[in-house]
Amino acid sequence: MAIDNDTIMLDIRTIVPKEKHPKIHATFEKLSPGQSMTLINDHNPKPLYYEFSFEKPGRFKWEYTEEGPEVWKVIITKIF
Repeated sequence: MAIDNDTIMLDIRTIVPKEKHPKIHATFEKLSPGQSMTLINDHNPKPLYYEFSFEKPGRFKWEYTEEGPEVWKVIITKIF
């Protein structure tokens, strides 16, 4: 995980599958409002989007910056 002033880079491609979502959620919770994390994955993290929508409605912004086929990148911004 790399951190700059505004964005945390979280590459989860090498993380054990059962640990991915807990790591992503924990990283999101550490963000300050307005801060973002860029999630890097080897497949579309759409199920994670639905999980966030259910568990954190209105608390995040989701923006794809790369959509496969080998690498998927999403900027997830914490609203509050």
